[in-house]
This record gives sequence, C-alpha cells and structure tokens, in this order.
Amino acid sequence: MSTALAPPGARSRLLGRDVLRLGTTGLRARPMRAILSALGIAIGIAAMIAVVGISSSSQARLNDELDRLGTNLLTATPGKSLLGKATTLPPDTVGKIGRIDGVESVSGTCALSVPVFRSPLSDPDETGGITTTVADEALLGVVSGSVRSGTWLNPATSGFPTVVLGHAAAERLGVVSPGTQIWLGGNYFTVVGILDPVPLVPALDRAALIGAPVAKTLFGFDGSPTTVYERSADAAVDRVRSLLGPTIAPQSPGEVEVSRPSDALAARNAANQAFTGLLVGLGSIALLVGGIGVANTMVISVLERRREIGLRRALGATRWHILVQFLGEALLLSALGGVFGCGLGTAVTGVMALVNDWPFALPAVTIAAAVASTLVIGAVAGFYPAIRAARTPPTAALSS
Repeated sequence: MSTALAPPGARSRLLGRDVLRLGTTGLRARPMRAILSALGIAIGIAAMIAVVGISSSSQARLNDELDRLGTNLLTATPGKSLLGKATTLPPDTVGKIGRIDGVESVSGTCALSVPVFRSPLSDPDETGGITTTVADEALLGVVSGSVRSGTWLNPATSGFPTVVLGHAAAERLGVVSPGTQIWLGGNYFTVVGILDPVPLVPALDRAALIGAPVAKTLFGFDGSPTTVYERSADAAVDRVRSLLGPTIAPQSPGEVEVSRPSDALAARNAANQAFTGLLVGLGSIALLVGGIGVANTMVISVLERRREIGLRRALGATRWHILVQFLGEALLLSALGGVFGCGLGTAVTGVMALVNDWPFALPAVTIAAAVASTLVIGAVAGFYPAIRAARTPPTAALSS
C-alpha cells in the first residue's frame, strides 16, 4: 500500500499479500480470542462432516452387503383369511414355486412349538427366545448363509436327532463347538453345526434347525412350511413376486404374504438417513452459533482498534482498504475453523468406519461444501463489522 511519500495524485493500492498480512496480524495479536471464535465454526463443521461421513460409510457397507447377498430373495408366509383366521401353506408349496419360470432355487422352513434348552435341568420358563425350525438341505444356499463351525444338515444327519444352531441361539445356549448335546423337545440332540449371522433372515440366528425326517418322527411334522424362501433372476423378481400368491393358493392368493428381505435392510438404512438429516440440522445450528461468535469477535476488534483505523486512514488508506482488511480477517478466522473442523470430522468418520468395519466413504463434495460454507459464514459475519470500521471518521478514530 502506498504511503505519504507517494507522488502527488498516486492512487493507494492494497495488494493481496497485504490483506493476508494484515488479517493474520490481527489474529496473532489476540490468539486465544481467535482460537475460541474459530472453535465454534470448527465444531459445527466437524459435526456436519462426521454425520455425513458416517452415514455415507454405513450406506457403502449396506450396498456392499446387498451386492454380496443379492436383492433377489423373496419370502412367502401364510397370511389371514377374509374372516381374520390364520392360514397355512400347503405341504407342496416348495414344489409349486420351483416350477415357476425364472425361479432359480427355493427352500422352506417350519417353526415348531418345541422348546429348546441347554439340558433337562434348565428352567422351563427360560427358553431364550430360541425357535425349533425344520429346514431342508437347500436352505443355506438360498438365504446366502454360511456355517461357522461344523457342518450343515445333509441326508445322512437329517434323519437323526441332530441340530444346527443359529448364531444367537448358540450364544444363548452356551454352545461353542459342535458335538455338544442340547435338550430339544424332550430329547437329546447333538449339535453338528453353528451358523454365522444371516443378515437377510435374522430369524435363523435364533433358530435350532433340524431335518424334516426326524421332525416327522418325533414331533409329527406334516410337511407344511411356515416360511418359503425363493431366489430368482434379478430381471424376473417382480414377475415372480406377482405369481407367488396365485401359485401357492390359487383360490385365495391374497392369503399369502410375500416380502423382500432386502427391502427391510433398505428401510432400516432409510430410517438412519432420516436421523442423519436431524443431526446435520443440529450441526448447522452449531455452525450458525459459530458465525455469531465470529461476528461478535470482529465487532469487539473494531472497537478496540479504532486508533489503528484512524492512523491507517491518515496514512492514505481508503474506506475500501479498511473494509477489505477486516473482511479478510473474518474470512481467515472462519477458514481456520473450517479447516480444523474438516480435519476433525474426517478423523471421526475414519475412526467410526474402522471400529464398525465399514468402508471409509466421505464424498469430496462434502469437504468442498464445508469449506465454502465457512467462507460464506465468515463473509456474512464480518461484513457489518468491516462496514462499521470503514465508516469510522479518521479524526474520531484518532481521538478515541
């Protein structure tokens, strides 16, 4: 910027490096005040970035999970009749569905009213929410399940008192390895396998799965499934879904309920997204409070530096120079908080993704939007104090 030694008629100029130097000088003169003011901006930005990042990482995990499990699984369960009575699926349901064009695999299960305990000495009222379920050999492949230890049911073991426990059922019964015996329906059953969690069918996590032959012999199983699981080609899912009811119960297709387990996962994620919107709103409020803090800091700075303003005006600085100086200081203060907030929010997202075994997903546009919002907040918060400083008469400023 030119001084009083400039030639007559020369126009005073304020270079970009001058603005940066003046802005940082004001912040360095009062570091604690600058840090506290920037902290309000940082908290708001960090909250918004962390919420968006955690939500995006969770969504990425869901997408990866659905890609692995597939979205072409349909389930059919008995509904209610027109009179409100519970209905049942016919014993040949699995065979009927298997003949539908486009169906790739199908399996059925039947939940029995048979209690499961760790031993005959267990409290009969402590069932642990475990359900005895009849299953066939094809079930695991249809629902994309996997065996954690041991083996799955097969033609050799299905006719004997053997059982495969779901993930949660094994934990509740205290079974850690195959070969253990449990008390199921008044009989000892040998555990031959323990499943990993089944995301698409959480009910199987709490199930004690036995074969149909032994269920017929010991518990009078009549072959009617309570749930049927079906896989079809992706392009045929909607068509097969419309045919399941008429195929299972031609006379009353409305009594069959058809659902898509992947829709439940998507709905759960949608609920999380709604909660994310609420948290983003709270972050925005924190950012607004931070902006008010910046404005308050700049107003106080203008009042404290009136003599500096008067001296600079006396040396040739114009109103525009004073306005740019204080506006630049506000922008630097906000940018400082924004950069720190971006780093903090990114770190929180990374930690949450690592703890929950999610893929790290933070859209670059989120960082750009965060930085841009801090600059806007800084410009809005610093505009009034900068105008006030620029309009201060030099004589009044020097005499204050």
